[in-house]
Amino acid sequence: MQCWRGLEDIPDDWGRSVVTIGSYDGVHRGHQLIIGRAVERARELGVPAVVVTFDPHPSEVVRPGTHPPLLAPHQRRAELMAALGVDAVLILPFTTEFSKLAPADFIAKVLVDQLHAQLVIEGPNFRFGHRAAGDVTLLAELGATYDYRVEVIDLFVSGEAGGGEPFSSTLTRRLIAAGDVGGAAEILGRPHRVEGVVVRGAQRGRALGFPTANVETLPHTAIPADGVYAGWLTVEGEAMPAAISVGTNPQFDATERTVEAYAIDRVGLDLYGLHVAVDFLAYVRGMLKFDSVDDLLVAMAADVKRCSELIAAYEGA
Repeated sequence: MQCWRGLEDIPDDWGRSVVTIGSYDGVHRGHQLIIGRAVERARELGVPAVVVTFDPHPSEVVRPGTHPPLLAPHQRRAELMAALGVDAVLILPFTTEFSKLAPADFIAKVLVDQLHAQLVIEGPNFRFGHRAAGDVTLLAELGATYDYRVEVIDLFVSGEAGGGEPFSSTLTRRLIAAGDVGGAAEILGRPHRVEGVVVRGAQRGRALGFPTANVETLPHTAIPADGVYAGWLTVEGEAMPAAISVGTNPQFDATERTVEAYAIDRVGLDLYGLHVAVDFLAYVRGMLKFDSVDDLLVAMAADVKRCSELIAAYEGA
């Protein structure tokens, strides 16, 4: 799959294509309906499927300081889109100047002049252009002028997550912030992932017999509520069952909030400086301060046992 960071990266000889545009943070199950339809129609028409997205999130430019917690960095989104069959991802730098493009200018500059759209696939709430003035009705009207067609796909999906609320990135962020990683996984279609580089911490876990990878997460990452979770630590393609701690480590009166993962039953791991991924399967308990370090050790052993059970049940399902 090709990944372009800006219009200038699009090949000069790029032909017609099927295009869908959106932030697509998390590439959740609703997003998958739209992207999957774009890929399906592209195969039928014999042209590439292209996803157009933005960096940074438009809200940070339009309303500085409102950047939402991200469910997936762009590289992860690209991987997920590639798995759906997307041929190219265009990541547009979202600048103040770009945000002021009138809807018709946005369509002409991106969809027509550069991507030569033959068909555009969007959800019913798609908005574009300055002050989000463009909608799917205008998109279709402009299609008559610029020789592309529009299909509107209902991305409505719901389940138990959020009490039956329609799936969305906003709902997913809310569930993650509350520690409901199971509900988030239902929306995403997979466990929520946090990525970053392993850095040196206080090394208390190592001293206690539970060495953890202290993950320095990427900016704006959606991090679950403080607590202990079952999941996986993935290093260089290997997913290892893990007990994960999120919080400030109240046992030792620490103040910095961290994400730490203990790879269960793995010894001698040297992960410093490596980029890793932490996948959250299930919430185990809240973050507590115990009466003594011995009590903490008993709790940690119980946590590891419970995490192992939850992971084994999931993998054996």
